[in-house]
Amino acid sequence: MNFNRRHLALIALAVPMFLSGCFWDTQAPLPDLPYTRIDGSQHRTSDLKGQVTLINFWATSCSTCVKEMPQLVATQNKFKAQGLQTLAVAMEYDPPAYVMQFAQSRQLPFQVVMDHTGDLAKAFGPVQLTPTTFVVNKKGEIVKRYIGEPDFEALHTLLGQLLAEPA
Repeated sequence: MNFNRRHLALIALAVPMFLSGCFWDTQAPLPDLPYTRIDGSQHRTSDLKGQVTLINFWATSCSTCVKEMPQLVATQNKFKAQGLQTLAVAMEYDPPAYVMQFAQSRQLPFQVVMDHTGDLAKAFGPVQLTPTTFVVNKKGEIVKRYIGEPDFEALHTLLGQLLAEPA
């Protein structure tokens, strides 16, 4: 079979997406790693256990990430009173000044994290495409992964179910 560059490019994109879609079909434990918020405070992902959490890997240079951010804000605001936590994890290659400016200018109502070393992205798959969003239940298990912009209606249904579950 003869493959040209276009075919190889499509295969290079399709294989990781196919494999990544298979990887999170079952519940997986949340990796326990330290992270730093843009305010400089230090935390661990294990601190999120007991809460339903959205973990969104994004970049200021990603047009889909920028496009979906208002919907992430709306999702956080809709479910905040029920205990939803959201972490917006900026990719390693994203300049910290850009991330800070983006978060401040849009008054993001959730935790914004800098993945300075890329360790968070590596532990979650690795995350190679942005946006990639993980849904974590109260037991600290990853129950869903979205590559690209989520179906927010389906996401809201899932969050409602997870938030109603006992801790």
